[in-house]
Amino acid sequence: MTAETGQRWTLRGTHTEYTVAVPAHGRWLELVAWGPHGVSDGPSPVAYDGPVPFLTAGDAAPIEYATDADRPFTGADLVIETSNGQRRVGFVHTDARIDADQRQLAVDFADPVTGLRATVHYRVPAGTDVVQRWVELANDGTDALRVVRAGSGGFCVPTPHGALLSHQWGQWEQEFQLSHVELGHGAFGIGSSQGVPGHLHVPWLAVRDTAEPAGPAWGIALAWTGSWEISAERDTGGLTRVRVGRQLVDGPLELAAGERLALPAATGAYSPDGLDGLARVWHTHQRLLAADRLSPRPVLYNSWEATYFAVEAQSQLALARIAAELGVETFVVDDGWFVGRDDDTAGLGDWTPDPAKFPAGFDTFIADVRALGLNFGLWVEPECVNPKSSLYAEHPDWVYSVDGRPLTPVRNQYLLDLGRPEVAEFVHSTVDGLLRRYDIDYLKWDFNRPRTEPGRSGGVGPLDLDGAHVANLHRIYERLRRDHPGVLIEACAGGGARTDLAMAARADVFWPSDNTGPLDRLAIQYGFLHANAPHLLSSWVTDAPGLFDPRPRSLAFRFVLAMAGVLGIGADIRAWTAAERAEAAGWIARYKEIRDVVTHGEVHLIGGPDQARCAVQYTAPDENQVVVLAWHTGRLDGAGLLPSRPVRLPLRGLDPTGRYSHGDRHYSGSHLVTVGLPVQWSATHDADLIVLTRG
Repeated sequence: MTAETGQRWTLRGTHTEYTVAVPAHGRWLELVAWGPHGVSDGPSPVAYDGPVPFLTAGDAAPIEYATDADRPFTGADLVIETSNGQRRVGFVHTDARIDADQRQLAVDFADPVTGLRATVHYRVPAGTDVVQRWVELANDGTDALRVVRAGSGGFCVPTPHGALLSHQWGQWEQEFQLSHVELGHGAFGIGSSQGVPGHLHVPWLAVRDTAEPAGPAWGIALAWTGSWEISAERDTGGLTRVRVGRQLVDGPLELAAGERLALPAATGAYSPDGLDGLARVWHTHQRLLAADRLSPRPVLYNSWEATYFAVEAQSQLALARIAAELGVETFVVDDGWFVGRDDDTAGLGDWTPDPAKFPAGFDTFIADVRALGLNFGLWVEPECVNPKSSLYAEHPDWVYSVDGRPLTPVRNQYLLDLGRPEVAEFVHSTVDGLLRRYDIDYLKWDFNRPRTEPGRSGGVGPLDLDGAHVANLHRIYERLRRDHPGVLIEACAGGGARTDLAMAARADVFWPSDNTGPLDRLAIQYGFLHANAPHLLSSWVTDAPGLFDPRPRSLAFRFVLAMAGVLGIGADIRAWTAAERAEAAGWIARYKEIRDVVTHGEVHLIGGPDQARCAVQYTAPDENQVVVLAWHTGRLDGAGLLPSRPVRLPLRGLDPTGRYSHGDRHYSGSHLVTVGLPVQWSATHDADLIVLTRG
């Protein structure tokens, strides 16, 4: 039985709307309009009314979720194969439900031949301008089906003059590099087959029309912590369709008779104000994902770059004493605290504090840290194991492996098959046990290698290893959150290889890169903030030079840079002079005064790391305080013989009739927006923290 066709529904966000309809033929759901309130009135900006010679109508239609029967030539979101190898599943609309607030919609379809049912879900979280989309499949037939392509949906964007795509590429120690591609015709694709989102690309894409780069911007991101893919294709009629979903690196998914499968949520965002405005839409969404955990994060010290694997109680306490004097609030012991861990060749899997390194006991050591007025944090990497470990000796079958094939070590370690119930229980009980046994406030969860061997020892039949690993990882995080609500969790994967919307809903902070060099880090953070809110950005002040731009920068530059998110210190502060420690204490005190605005404020990205001016503006929710972090990226490592010239930073989103003060200087809001805030640079002054107060 089919439902009434020709139906239309509009979902409403704070400033936007998203309208979809089932055409009269009832075979699919298609987009009518996506943009500001009122965009659904009048002709659809994405409709295609002309003929489609040599193609099907579905290949040109703005379909929301397409099977290969709907789009046989230009790319489907869902491809299903029967047991005898036949494809071309086609749906018929059967039902729909929308809530009274116009924020949730579910549209049902069914295939009368195979018995496959699909429900396309939409949700617009209150207070946002994003639309979350996911699909639930159910096999109501009598035969097993194979899911060959498991996309979460297609997003259609009007690009009449050409598509300007923005994406983030990178590698280890060079993540989140923002880049732009003009797509006149054809396709563009990014993704990961590593079992994690990866360093190479971010599951995020922005689309604008080439004629209006500062105008309307549409963004798409995927909430999936495994392998993924995003592709964009612009057709000859000027429509760009973005497909997003899982990349099935383990082969087709088996969907037995009676089984159900929920695909990851894809999220679309819209802003009329280009990439800068789009970033704020993502920030609002992620702050709501954090819910009651959205509070200013403590200033932390991490011991990694000071001691590396040479962890022992006295040197750690020496660092902790200085950190406490500087005003640090949480002390984190990084890798090297457990038995067998003197380098990266051994120990992973054996999560017992090394009694030789903590002769008075780990409890006593933690108590000594806490006696300094510090919270305590610990580094773990529970999904990995070294061949030189008791765990691997006892359970060699727990790692991913292909029978008869050699294992591939990465960083001298193997990856545990988290999809195995006994492995998932071991990982959970290990971390949960540490949190119950010791007085821990902060957990840095690392992941330093991708999955290489796509198999399970003694495994029978095709297995969705990627899906099982991600599902159990998410469950473990959720159990830890429930049982240890006061513990902050930092998600790390050799830097920024595990950042996606699913982790943003479960972790408190991300570690975006192992590269802490100031100018390299500026570019990393600039890209990161386009897709992620400041409360997720963990950033340290260190003495490390950059790998790609090693020019030195002042301590002020490094502190102001780290204040752009969650402030941390990772330098060997034992080697800092008394003057450097005093300066550091001053910066930490100033950060504590502004971190509430950084956490909750409206963000504007000004300039960029490759421009003469680069700044981030944070405007408090009540608009009474504006924090500006500014950096000079030019050559300031000389003898100070070149003349200094002022730079004006044009601020955004201020009350044009308001009055703002900075020290003994006063500005009008219109002056700050149209003329800008003057900043004076010199060879010894390469960064600024400016606080403007309205009134």
